[in-house]
Amino acid sequence: MNKILDFFRASYDEMTNHVTWSKYSELNNHTILVLVASLLFAIVIGLTDKAFETGLKAFYESF
Repeated sequence: MNKILDFFRASYDEMTNHVTWSKYSELNNHTILVLVASLLFAIVIGLTDKAFETGLKAFYESF
């Protein structure tokens, strides 16, 4: 049982005293960057999917 308690104490000490936490403004900027990149990626995938759908539909309707 002591090993488990020691583990949690060491984990807490590590998280509170040894980890460098980012500032809120940095987190906010990175969050916005991830959201914009995800949106652009979704648009590219959606357009690619629509192009393949249209192309394959035209291909199969020609036979």
